[in-house]
Amino acid sequence: MDKNALSSFTKEELVELIQIKDKNLLALDGVWFQAAEGRQGMDAAMALDAEAWRRFSATEARRIRAFLRLPERCGLEGLEKALPLRFAWQANTCSLERRGDTLYYSVETCRVQEARARKGLPLHPCKPVGQVEHEVFAKTIDERISCRCLFCYPDEGETRGCRWAFTLEETK
Repeated sequence: MDKNALSSFTKEELVELIQIKDKNLLALDGVWFQAAEGRQGMDAAMALDAEAWRRFSATEARRIRAFLRLPERCGLEGLEKALPLRFAWQANTCSLERRGDTLYYSVETCRVQEARARKGLPLHPCKPVGQVEHEVFAKTIDERISCRCLFCYPDEGETRGCRWAFTLEETK
């Protein structure tokens, strides 16, 4: 197949391929993390993971913002358009809810936590990395957006999902 091979697929096939690629990217992140965890321990793996997500989330946000042709100060409206285009959105079961001046993003079913549970591994303490990931993504979409974690493992015991609140700080 050459680089133009994608043009031979139907729209439905391309959507399916994107979903497969999103799941593969999340799987790559997971096996990378497990390798780091196995070799260097959870604390070192978490530090490496946070740095990787800091860099990746900014890159992903810049590319999505450019694809959507969003202005730099696109507010919560821009973030609401951008979040469903993240690879993790397609790989997990996610939802958005807008109430007043807050945008809520929820991961109801997390493939990472589900995979670790299936393998008999402890749940991933993803809150610190999730805070980095979501905050950097949002601020790259619009620097005025702040992110607050409402719950994320290990906050709520054995939960396998998370919920984040985004608000616009008008003072910047």
